[in-house]
Amino acid sequence: MKRSNIIMLIAALLPLGLFLFPLWRITLEAPQYPTPLAMNIHINDFSDVHPHDIKNINLMNHYVGMKYIPDAIPEFKIFPIGILITTFIGLIIAWKGNYKWFLFWFILMIVLSSAGLYDFYIWEHDYGHDLDPKAIMKFTNPDGTVMGFQPPLFGSKDILNFKAHSYPRLGAFFLGIGILGSFIAYLVGKKKHKKSLAM
Repeated sequence: MKRSNIIMLIAALLPLGLFLFPLWRITLEAPQYPTPLAMNIHINDFSDVHPHDIKNINLMNHYVGMKYIPDAIPEFKIFPIGILITTFIGLIIAWKGNYKWFLFWFILMIVLSSAGLYDFYIWEHDYGHDLDPKAIMKFTNPDGTVMGFQPPLFGSKDILNFKAHSYPRLGAFFLGIGILGSFIAYLVGKKKHKKSLAM
């Protein structure tokens, strides 16, 4: 097997790390919580970083009218299937395809990952802005509009007396390295192809 195909084979397998490690983490720091509240977002579920973190986040958010963090959302059924299908496609390309197909897989994964990030942003926006009008506590912005509590997509953000952090975890790095690996496989294959034409 060509060197470029071996690189592509490894690249196609790396996204499977999403089934073993969290994709993202959201952390909430506040004076009243010596140990910050945090939840991991997996490809198919949410999980506590510390015992009862999600329960405590839900209890706290209830007062301002935010929805409960669901046990499951439709994407948790779609994303795992998507990763399995794209991995299968990547393996076929690594086994049968030439370097041009490696670029196809790279672009496909970039498009799908971007769509996933956009979906995550939409979920966060709905989670932080679609508030229950009968909430116990209501906060407004200086201009009088209802205050939203959307955590950041990436980075840190002050929300009242909380500091929210949102950063990728190990699963996201497996995905990212896999995508980058497919582009490297393309470059290696292209270079070898040019050498063979020059000989």
